[in-house]
Amino acid sequence: ITNSVAILADCLHDLSDTISVGLAWVLERISQKGSDNKYTYGYKKSTVLVSLLNAAILFVAVGVILYESVEKLKHPAPLDGGAIAWVAAIGIVVNAFTAYLFFADKSKDLNVKGAYLHMAADTLVSVGVLASGVVIKYTGWNVIDPVIGLVVGLVILYSTWHLLQESLRLALDGVPENIDV
Repeated sequence: ITNSVAILADCLHDLSDTISVGLAWVLERISQKGSDNKYTYGYKKSTVLVSLLNAAILFVAVGVILYESVEKLKHPAPLDGGAIAWVAAIGIVVNAFTAYLFFADKSKDLNVKGAYLHMAADTLVSVGVLASGVVIKYTGWNVIDPVIGLVVGLVILYSTWHLLQESLRLALDGVPENIDV
């Protein structure tokens, strides 16, 4: 409706977060199961696998965001800055509240940390989109939309990189970052 790559970036990130949080919730429940004849160590590792999957989902979303942003830079289109700003403002409220719900337990579990990072990054994405909507509305400078899309993609990439590294380390039974051997 808005023809905005910044809104697309925000929506893709929100969609990836919704999928990630759903998977995290399901696998958190599975991780509580004890050992059995097939899984003698139990299912605790499933939370590590879902954090790895969450990082992969975000990397795919970043690829789409960066591609669409470059396309918008090549082929700009008129945008409704007011609509962009309103949609982003709603996103800020929803994402900030969701991040707040995960904040207390983020240092206790990698799965929760991944969900928190997703929500915090979504809040930042929405702030960037809001800024672009305001700039477009008052200046007509539509090029800010794909520029914000690129910035959002890079912020997501940066924030996800550490989650990917830590998830890979734990998936390979490496020493957790906070443990001094």
